[in-house]
Amino acid sequence: MLDRLNKRPNDLSAFWMPFTANRQFKETPRMLVAAKDMHFTAEDGRKIMDGTAGLWCVNAGHCRPKITEAIQQQAAQLDYAPAFQMGHPIAFEFANRLAAIAPEGMDHVFFTNSGSESVDTALKIALAYHRAKGDGSRFRLIGRERGYHGVNFGGISVGGIVANRKMFGTLLTGVDHMPHTHLPGQNAFTRGEPEHGGDLADELERIVTLHDASTVAAVIVEPVAGSTGVLIPPKGYLKRLREICDKHGILLIFDEVITGFGRLGAPFAADYFGVVPDIMTTAKGVTNGVIPMGAVFVKKEIHDAFMNGPEHLIEFFHGYTYSGNPIACAAGLATLDTYQEEGLLTRASELADHWADALHSLKGEPHVTDIRNIGLVGAVELEGIPGEPTKRAFSAFLKAYERGFLIRTTGDIIALSPPLIISKGQIDELIDNLRDVLRLID
Repeated sequence: MLDRLNKRPNDLSAFWMPFTANRQFKETPRMLVAAKDMHFTAEDGRKIMDGTAGLWCVNAGHCRPKITEAIQQQAAQLDYAPAFQMGHPIAFEFANRLAAIAPEGMDHVFFTNSGSESVDTALKIALAYHRAKGDGSRFRLIGRERGYHGVNFGGISVGGIVANRKMFGTLLTGVDHMPHTHLPGQNAFTRGEPEHGGDLADELERIVTLHDASTVAAVIVEPVAGSTGVLIPPKGYLKRLREICDKHGILLIFDEVITGFGRLGAPFAADYFGVVPDIMTTAKGVTNGVIPMGAVFVKKEIHDAFMNGPEHLIEFFHGYTYSGNPIACAAGLATLDTYQEEGLLTRASELADHWADALHSLKGEPHVTDIRNIGLVGAVELEGIPGEPTKRAFSAFLKAYERGFLIRTTGDIIALSPPLIISKGQIDELIDNLRDVLRLID
């Protein structure tokens, strides 16, 4: 069975690939057939350095033995168990382990299967929470321009990336958006949190006033906006959002699908920035990307608001067939063990200065208009080709793959987020290769 991984299918047409230029790919496929630690193996045998932790998810590197073994053993013992009105011990063990590393007060976990599902779950919890408290007039949700919160209807409604929204009709009603915080004219080539733009948080006050606070249920933001090109919050911005939400009784949701599990050098961005939300969405790194899974963290008072009425009745009419899947939980527990044993939840803080120095050494290279970094994530923004948006960065992506390393592009921005096991020497190798690519592309 494993041999089929090394054979290209005769026909590539059946698979409609996600977020992919399908025609271009199928004309010149880029097939990965194996992976280990910091590298993929391409079908031609070349090693491809993973500069993006897969899709922001393989935080501990690829094919880690503890995780692989846990999956194999769990599949042989209990492959599936229903999550509705039934349970299995490993789901409760995993929830307890997650709660133990969560920001203070976030004591309860609702399992999902992806970041998109985590976001929609969080939005539903927020709306239902206010109704459970007898405050059902709070129905509005506020997101942010350029925000990415997955691809389900709730997520694209509160999200603010135009291409993800424009084809799908009116979306959810009662949604508004704060402005994004990207100020290249003031904050270009900033290391870490920008100095300018913290006052943009006050736009939330304006929006709340416009709609009346009594109608607003929740605000959702990525602490660091990843998929739109690594937009880092200005100093004081997140704390100000927290203050405004507290003032008006609005729930604050952090989408930590990307920033969770060590990306910034702390377990969560909430820890890094010292701002605790009411609800926190995660996925990706929760199982090291090995098996689809997500987890929504909520504060105790939110969970407890639902625990009323007759005990035999369902308190929250929401869930998924695979919520708390046994094999996913086993992968998650082994992932947490790997993070703990190797200090990976804080390792980015040890590498952050070296990462920043290497990344910002690209200033002055062809086409580079901005560089941003925080923790072990960074972005190199390129000047677009007039009339051909995204083409220059995509050319860099293709050239990088040819040279044996993987980058992520969004628009004309190159995003980097390597596995947390990366060494300083591998950081230098990654950035030096990117420098060569920038000098080769038109």
